[in-house]
Order: sequence, then C-alpha cells, then structure tokens
Amino acid sequence: MTRARLAAVALMLLIALAVAAPLVITTPPDAMDLAHRRAAPSIANWFGTDELGRDLFTRVLFGARVSLAVGLLSALVAGALGIAVGAASGLAGGAVDAVLMRLTDAALSVPRLLLLMAACAVLQPSVPILVLLVGGVGWMETARITRAAFLSLRDREFVLAARASGASPVRLVLSHMLPNASGPIIVSTTLAVGRGILLESALSFFGVGVQPPTASWGNMLYQAQTTMSTEPWLALFPGLFIFATSVAINVLGDGLSSDARGKPQAA
Repeated sequence: MTRARLAAVALMLLIALAVAAPLVITTPPDAMDLAHRRAAPSIANWFGTDELGRDLFTRVLFGARVSLAVGLLSALVAGALGIAVGAASGLAGGAVDAVLMRLTDAALSVPRLLLLMAACAVLQPSVPILVLLVGGVGWMETARITRAAFLSLRDREFVLAARASGASPVRLVLSHMLPNASGPIIVSTTLAVGRGILLESALSFFGVGVQPPTASWGNMLYQAQTTMSTEPWLALFPGLFIFATSVAINVLGDGLSSDARGKPQAA
C-alpha cells in the first residue's frame, strides 16, 4: 500500500471517528468533573483532563468535528471560487485574463493569517462564517492552476469542435474543459483542506477563531498554553492531531499530484 493510500485510510478513519463521536461517547465534551481536575493520562482518562476536569480525549474527538469541518468546507469554498476565477481567466484570455490574474497576484501578496485575524477580531465569527472567511482567502492557488489547465486545453481539437458545434461557454467549461483539468484542481483542493485546518487552528490559538465552549484543536491549544510546563498533555494531544492530519493531507496531495502528472488527458 502506497503512502498516499495509507494517508487516505488514516484520514477516513479520523473523519469516521469524528462523525461517530456523539454515538460512541456518551459524555458531553463540556462535562466537568472537578474531583479529577488536571489528571494525567490514565486508563480512565486516556488523554488526561483539563483544569475543569473535562475529558481531553472526548474534547479532541469533538474538536475534530469542528476543525475537520472548517478544513473540508473552506476547501470547497476556495475550490469553487478558484475554479470560477481560473476558468473565466483561461477561457476568456486577453484583458479579462490580465485583470483577473493581477487581482489574484494582489490577493496572494496579502498575508492571509493577518487578514483573517483582523476580520475575526471585528466579526467574532461563528463556525459557518469562519468557513467562508478561510475559504475566501484560499482560492488563489486553485485559480492559477485552473487558468493554466484551461490555457493548455482551449486550443485542443475537442474544445474547438465543441465551439464549432455551438456549445455555450458554460457547457464548454462544465462538459469539456473542467473534466480534463480535474486532476490538478483536485490536488489543489485537497491541499487546501490542510491549509484550512492550520488556519483555523492558528486563529483559535490566538483567541479569535472558534470560541469556547465549542471545542476545536486550535482553541484547546490556546487554553493549554499557560500550563504547558505542568500539564503538557493538554497541548500534546491536540497538537499531535493537527500535525498528523496535516501530514496525512500533504502526503495524499503528493500522491494525487503524481497520479495527475502520470495520467494522460482524455480527449
């Protein structure tokens, strides 16, 4: 089994655990047990407990629901925006292409974390709004990849034949060009999932992302930063999940990228 397949299996297992968390764990993530505050990892509490006696394993799994949802949904938002901009740029060419690519370059020049921190500090967003914000700063890579793919496809024989038969621009994009450009776009969208998870974690770590009592990996790290020297498990397990998930997504993206480069385009 290749590394990409192992990464895909690990991600599917993590997603399954996150989805099934309310079914297999009867204790709410915010249930407090003050008699067992700051307990180290044990058989009773696999990942230990926090300053309020809340079970860290439960909170990590429920936090995965939020962090993975933000990563996956923001990647879909970024993918949709990037495909729209890249398709319009690559298909139209000329002045439209120049304007859209200059806008893309300008968006790439702005540090997205700082922009998100400023927006979140003002808006104090809910999880759905956070998805839109993270997705709204992550479309540029997909736009450039889509544009490059469309530029290489628009003079191909099957595209010219579709134009000659009277296909509308929308049909030309959806039925002929986008399916043949799907490989690199899927890779870019996959990598955007990991970027979304890291951005959500960073925002929550700085206290402007997902707000307590809702658990996410980022705000668990934020809450643990003052006790890292005395209760390291409070930061260790959320950090490990962030790290492992990001590595798995990047390995999967590398595998998909290799497959996309080695697969010939269909006519």
